[in-house]
Amino acid sequence: MILKNFLKKPKNIFLVDGFGALLTTILLFFVLRNFNDFFGLSKDIFEYLSIISCTFFVYSISCYSLVKQNWKSFLKIIYTANILYCILTFGILIHNYESISIFGIIYFLVEIAVIIWLVTLEIKIIKSKS
Repeated sequence: MILKNFLKKPKNIFLVDGFGALLTTILLFFVLRNFNDFFGLSKDIFEYLSIISCTFFVYSISCYSLVKQNWKSFLKIIYTANILYCILTFGILIHNYESISIFGIIYFLVEIAVIIWLVTLEIKIIKSKS
């Protein structure tokens, strides 16, 4: 159902990706960073991750607004970046396993799961429009 709606206008996936990245930026920078002791990570980690997610937001919204042709190659870039972000995030979990709280683990695992779902959707959209 969701996929069919997006296939009508496949560039809409850039909006979903962009606003997901914006939500991540807001959560990381304005919420989790201010409660870093509760989540068991340094403020720096939340700041770096929020900069990355803000960059993804700008990229995706720019693609939605500016890209008229060859949108598939731009979508491949963002889904690759999303996969790398998941790997980075998982690496942060492993590296900080002694200090991160269960709430931090839950937040990041849910974030990774949502991003993987989005990447899967992006790949399906690219393949269906081949």
